[in-house]
Amino acid sequence: MAKESVKARQRKRERMVAKYAAKRAELKAAGDYAALDKLPKNASPVRLKNRCQLTGRPRGYMRQFGICRVVFREMALDGKIPGVRKASW
Repeated sequence: MAKESVKARQRKRERMVAKYAAKRAELKAAGDYAALDKLPKNASPVRLKNRCQLTGRPRGYMRQFGICRVVFREMALDGKIPGVRKASW
């Protein structure tokens, strides 16, 4: 599991990206790069990292579910993800 501070920093960045999304789009469309540069650095979506929503793990992230492969496997085996079951042939 990731440290709580790392997970908190990620949540803070996500909130900031959402807050400034409309303003960033407006400034980009106008071509006002000077004003765009004055926005907070964490308002840029490039600074977001895909992390597991439950554990904060940065590797093995499954975009479709928003969780890492380890948590996905545990939840799938417990039957907590609808429509997913272990393959056998």
